[in-house]
Parts: sequence; C-alpha cells; structure tokens
Amino acid sequence: MKMKVVVLAGGLSMERDVSLSSGSMVANGLMAKGHQVLLVDVYEGVRDSADFTEAFGKHQQEHYDYEVPVIPPDLVAIEMANGNGGALIGPNVLSICQSADVTFLALHGAMGENGQIQATLDLHNITYTGSSYAGSLLAMDKVLSKQLMAAYGVQSPKWSEVNLEVVDITTVYQQIDLPCVIKPVSGGSSIGVSLVRTEMEFIQAVELAKTVEPTVLIEELITGREFSVGILAGEPLPVIEIIPTSGFYDYQNKYQAGRTNEICPAMISSALAERLGAEALKVHQLLRLGGYSRVDFLVTKEGQTYCLEANTLPGMTPTSLLPQEAAVAGIDYPELCDRLVRLSFS
Repeated sequence: MKMKVVVLAGGLSMERDVSLSSGSMVANGLMAKGHQVLLVDVYEGVRDSADFTEAFGKHQQEHYDYEVPVIPPDLVAIEMANGNGGALIGPNVLSICQSADVTFLALHGAMGENGQIQATLDLHNITYTGSSYAGSLLAMDKVLSKQLMAAYGVQSPKWSEVNLEVVDITTVYQQIDLPCVIKPVSGGSSIGVSLVRTEMEFIQAVELAKTVEPTVLIEELITGREFSVGILAGEPLPVIEIIPTSGFYDYQNKYQAGRTNEICPAMISSALAERLGAEALKVHQLLRLGGYSRVDFLVTKEGQTYCLEANTLPGMTPTSLLPQEAAVAGIDYPELCDRLVRLSFS
C-alpha cells in the first residue's frame, strides 16, 4: 500500500544538520518505494499550507539533498532568524501530520529523541516511526539508562553525574580519576563529548559540555574496539565495527565522509557477535524501545563488553551505521525506510 508520509527533520537541536541529512535521504528512499512524501522542518514549519495534500502540491521535491557541515549549527542565529519565539514546533506541522497516513521521525537529539515530540504526536493521534515517548525518555537520559542497565546486569563504564551549575569545577577535578570521558547527560552525535587526560583538557571539556547542557556524565575511559548493533523488528542486525582514522568517534568523524572506517560484518568471532547481538536486544527491550534502535558498545582486549548507549532514532545519513548493517542483511536503503514506516503500524 502506498502512503502519504510526512518526514519530520531539522528542529532546534544541536543535531539539526544531521537530522536534515537523514530526512533528505529518508524522503528519497520512501519516494523510491512509491510513497507520497513531504519533508518538513519541524521547527520552521509550513506557513502557507494546513494539510498534507495542499503542502505536498506546493513544497514536494523530486529529490532532496543535504550535506552535514563540519561544525554543529548556531541555534541562536537560527532561532533569531525564524521568529517562532519559544515554540519548538512550527506552524501547521501537526495539522499536516494529522492529514498524512504516517509521520517518519528523522529527528535527532533534543525534543526529537527525549520523548516530547512522541508525546505530542500521541496527543494528536498521529502515527509515527520509532519508539514511544517512554522509551525515548529512558534512552536519551544517560543517567536513567545506565541505572536501568546496571539493574539488569548490563555493564557500562563507571560514571558519576555532575551538575556544573551547583558544583565547583575545582572540586570535581579533585574527585575524579584520569583519564575519563565527559559528555552531556542528554546529548547525541558526540556533540560536547571529550576525552580527558590532563587538567587543561578537563577544563576545556567542561566548558564544551556546558555549551550543550549543565549536567554532565564523567565516565571512566575504556580502551577497546568500538561496535554497534542495530535492532530491527526485534532482531539484531549484523555487528558493525567503527574505526576512526584519527581521534575518537566524534561529530566530524561520524558525519564527514572518509573520516571513519566502518566494517560490517565486523571481523570478530561468531560467539562475540552473538553476545553483542543478545546484549543489544536486551538493552532495546529493557529501555522499552520500538520498531528499531541502535546500541553502541566497547569491547576490551580481554573480551569485556561495555554498553555505551542506545539510540532511539539512529542516523540515516550517507555515513550512518544502521543502513550499512541493514544492507549487509540484504535490506537496501529504500526497503529499510519502507519497513520502518510499516513497523509503526504494528
């Protein structure tokens, strides 16, 4: 059955550019499967149309392209230019989604993955892809997800939570062990994440993380190989290994072509692949995730596995991991997008 699909992307998020790239590719993939598709920036909205058919006639394109810039977006400048004030959902977005058959969430970070947009769509009886508001909240808040993983026997790096608005930086530094990782509690795409080995790096890392949010996680630095496992319709996809050409898997290495080598299927034993798949599915289930997700791991040379986080709306950009895993499983990009849409009705 061919459907009317709204692809929601963009938003007022540090991951805005990644989302617009994902959304462009998803829209192209769904059009290749014969669906009527409208790509909408959830923050900017559609000012001259109030339903899908009208907006589709005015704004639909034959092909969408969006390349992720090297640096994250300037949200203050975007907000000032848009004129939406404090509204995170632009004009006519909800009415257009209501008049479509399904909304594909190609959003990353902020309200797109913390449960806010999911709860809003639920209140308007709008069918959407991905996880529910509850699963989105649990996975986005790294403190909550780590607490749940610990309770169910899933190992993650040792960590502490620090609110930088109420705790003195000098006091924090005196209480931590180096090396460590500093990351925002609710961020994604490695924005605001730093590896810290010295006091100067610590100070710089704290200042960087504070640009995203005041509450951070300070994690032990685990040395090992990095892997990711997608979950699609309750089944693990082939394991992919992530090997940056330099540094760690940060924003530039994730989204700039040629900056990271991705090997899928990963060159590991079948026993380790099965263990990572089972662990990813366990995390997916305990966080109450939906039709698909992606779970990231580090594995030490001794074979210890550490879960880093779960992603409720994995990237769908040209360099993203989930589509590569699906391709190895025999699912091409348009078919993957089509399956994600159909999973929203199950």
